[in-house]
Amino acid sequence: MWSKLLRLSPPRWCETEEDERREGLLESFAMIRSADHAVVLSARQLRSRGLERFPLEIMAHEIGHHVYCPGDLADYGRMLARMRRGLPSREQLAPMVANVYGDLLINDRLRRTAELDVPGVYRALAGDGDPGRFWTFIMRIYEHLWSLPRGSLAAAPADERLEVDAQLGARLVRAYAKDWVRGSGRFAALCYPYLDDDAERTGGMRGWADTAGLGRGAFPDGLTEIEDDEDAALHPAFDPELSGVEARPLPGAGGAGKKAARRRSREIGEYGELLRAMGVDASPAAVARRYYRERALPHLVRYPSRRAPRGTEPLPEGLQPWEPGDPLERIEWVQTLVRSPVVVPGITTVERTYGASPGPEPRRDPVDLYVGIDCSGSMPNPQLQTSYPALAGAIVSLSALRAGARVKVVLSGEPGKTLAMPEFSRDEREVLEVLTSYLGTGTGFGVKRLADTFDARTPRDHAVHVLLLSDSDLFALLDDRGSGESGWDVARRSLAAARGGGTAVLQMPAGAQAGPVAHLEADGWRVHYLSAWEDLIAFAHAFSRRAYDEHEERP
Repeated sequence: MWSKLLRLSPPRWCETEEDERREGLLESFAMIRSADHAVVLSARQLRSRGLERFPLEIMAHEIGHHVYCPGDLADYGRMLARMRRGLPSREQLAPMVANVYGDLLINDRLRRTAELDVPGVYRALAGDGDPGRFWTFIMRIYEHLWSLPRGSLAAAPADERLEVDAQLGARLVRAYAKDWVRGSGRFAALCYPYLDDDAERTGGMRGWADTAGLGRGAFPDGLTEIEDDEDAALHPAFDPELSGVEARPLPGAGGAGKKAARRRSREIGEYGELLRAMGVDASPAAVARRYYRERALPHLVRYPSRRAPRGTEPLPEGLQPWEPGDPLERIEWVQTLVRSPVVVPGITTVERTYGASPGPEPRRDPVDLYVGIDCSGSMPNPQLQTSYPALAGAIVSLSALRAGARVKVVLSGEPGKTLAMPEFSRDEREVLEVLTSYLGTGTGFGVKRLADTFDARTPRDHAVHVLLLSDSDLFALLDDRGSGESGWDVARRSLAAARGGGTAVLQMPAGAQAGPVAHLEADGWRVHYLSAWEDLIAFAHAFSRRAYDEHEERP
């Protein structure tokens, strides 16, 4: 039977411990992976555990993880997020509980619809000694699901509380079989009293810890947002869908029927913990790039583009010699053969030259974007704490790239360090790498860093909009007269060279620093006040839309 199944659905087969280490099969005799949709099996462990008699049950179970629960990595992440909320202070056990929950759903279907001998697998997995309360609880759920005699799978005795909870667990598995993501938080809450320091060991060693490496080599989308029902880790005893009793608010509870205001997005720390729980083996820098990109996507708009008076169309004007080394497709073969039937590259070959004629439609000329971000010691590290300057920079930068513009990001903490992209670029990864980096030096963005980019600009270069994200410390650096000129002189000169306007976004009370702000505005800068860094998200979205609408031709 094994040989026939392996021909139909060949897994990664491990014969030795070295093979298991290479495949990452460290916690079980079987494993699934999302990155390559592989099933990995250990022949050595199957034989040592006496499981070679259950080829159909084991292969069907592993396939069930791929097609049913969790099915894909995004649903696995949604399930873990709910379970972590149902396991306060024991969030690290969520992957193990999720594995057991998925096993219950899959095995119940295999037993009831295909009549496979799944109980026989668990009898073979039963070991000597005390299995622990958690494993006894899970085995008692199986006995209720399949109407098995008490003790046929759960070797240890069950007290009254465990017996009631096992009945609730069996009811939950059946009730949420088609909506198992919503039932996952409830299952975690039910398991919570049975989880102790030995629960992970006994649950992993005696069960199929086959989803431990599910996220290895993969990177799921859609996990930065918190779903509406994610916090509903309700204990099944209070679940009206299981008890049949409608939940009622507590007497005297105020605000009945109103939803409490809460954040809609995860902090980057919570996002990183969720990915690690899924087994995603990504670096903190890669996690930060994915986090800020994903949070920016709902806010992206087309970045502003200027209108030239007329677009141009190519106009054939004449011929010129084609030299070896020029693109081969530019040879004008008809005129070349007219000159001589013998083709001599560089002697008889010619190419067409073109001029430009006004076209019928206006031509789009995207405005490039310079993003200067205060990366001083008072700013959060984007890889450890959600940084709203980095998120705002991602929104406007990705909007610019979407419209065809180029972007340059510069981080500065002066006096101290700077980190800058070498040139304006359309490489999204390069932009996000700098945006999510951290310096943590100095007091604010050093406006004299603008000279590094704009002193060499010429009128032939693309127009650039300069966007600075800082706070009131910017003015101290504007007043700095080191190297013989003030920051005001550099800012004024750079803005003129950019030719695309400038915006200074400052986190400080409206109306503060009235004199210096008026000076900035007189030099051509737009100044925007922020009462809190969180307001940067709305600003970045509105800034991009406002700039685009100003240049959009309306019918």
